[in-house]
Amino acid sequence: MSETTTCAVVGGGPAGMVLGLLLARAGVDVTVFEKHPDFLRDFRGDTVHPSTLRLLDELGLFERFDKLPHSRLRKATFEVSPGHRVTMVSFERLRQPHPYVAMVPQWDLLNLLAEAGAAEPHFTLRTSTEVTGLLRDGGRVTGVRYQDADGPGELHAALTVGCDGRWSLVRREAGLQVRDWPVSFDVWWFRLPHPPGDTQFNLFPRMAPGRAMIVIPREGYLQIALLIPKGSDARLRARGLEAFHADVLELLPEAADIIGTITSLDDVKHLDVQMNRLRRWHIDGLLCIGDAAHAMSPAGGVGINVAVQDGVATARLLAEPLRRGAVTGRELAAVRRRRVVPTAVTQALQRQIDKRLLGPIVRGSGATGVPPRLIRAVERMPWLAVIPAYLVGVGIRPEHAPAFARRTP
Repeated sequence: MSETTTCAVVGGGPAGMVLGLLLARAGVDVTVFEKHPDFLRDFRGDTVHPSTLRLLDELGLFERFDKLPHSRLRKATFEVSPGHRVTMVSFERLRQPHPYVAMVPQWDLLNLLAEAGAAEPHFTLRTSTEVTGLLRDGGRVTGVRYQDADGPGELHAALTVGCDGRWSLVRREAGLQVRDWPVSFDVWWFRLPHPPGDTQFNLFPRMAPGRAMIVIPREGYLQIALLIPKGSDARLRARGLEAFHADVLELLPEAADIIGTITSLDDVKHLDVQMNRLRRWHIDGLLCIGDAAHAMSPAGGVGINVAVQDGVATARLLAEPLRRGAVTGRELAAVRRRRVVPTAVTQALQRQIDKRLLGPIVRGSGATGVPPRLIRAVERMPWLAVIPAYLVGVGIRPEHAPAFARRTP
């Protein structure tokens, strides 16, 4: 079966869903492919930052988003000594409509975007549909091949956009070259029960030689990220379940009564952390954005928000050319020019966090906390806590919804 659209978006993550919705609101026929039947997958990035909350406002979606079950992170504190905590990151000081990070499962955000897209006549979401390759006419990409329940098919498009993540098939099929940077750690994700009203667990980093942990209190459970040395997943799993329990309790002793709910290491998911960026984001007829163009470290939880901003910038720059029915290489290159500087700066900051803080901790070769001089500076000048809040919560070059995509609730 062969079909035609104006823009084919591969991947129903944050970048792909935002791009699809905005293009549809611009009157561009767009089809978003998602290989899974739904968005329900554990341990995806689910920190929605102030810049993305403001975007939801601009799109007329914030009231609906605000009704989703979520918690709000207004500041990040560090325990510098027993009973002594210092606020190192303060989102409350940001001059933003919503000065906090919303902790919401990513599938809820994606479902919200999908529902908004379904109201647009130019928007099509195809779930349980896996893109298997690219269509070409000479040197130009002209669409995608796909597989769904009815068998193989083809969708011809004026533009194909790869939003299919760090293992991007689109990027590989296009032959785009990636520059990688070393990362010192991987992440083990797991859940523990969180009784309603229990306030003993707080979101602040726990650190010890050889490991670090972030505990995210949620509705009914704790989502926990345990940082481990890069490439150590198999070795640490070989030690068995009891050793894992001991590692967790070393950092989180208050979990003694609930750690037993992890009865198998199959409940512990491994994230192979990568940091990379495409040297070139496009070829004729094709563009990559989001993780397909630049995989981010989980440090700061910025990946989802950078991907969203990629989607907004792409829609603003390419909506008019797509309405005309063709996009030039120069217009595709403009997306990279717009987004490469904030991406590069963010990744540079993440590399410094890895080099100076997280790397030495997980290797057991450095201090297990924030440098004392920095703590003293923030204690003397609390307003300094707004600087990391801005870098994380707003970003280097935040994007606003274009006029054609704005709606009132």
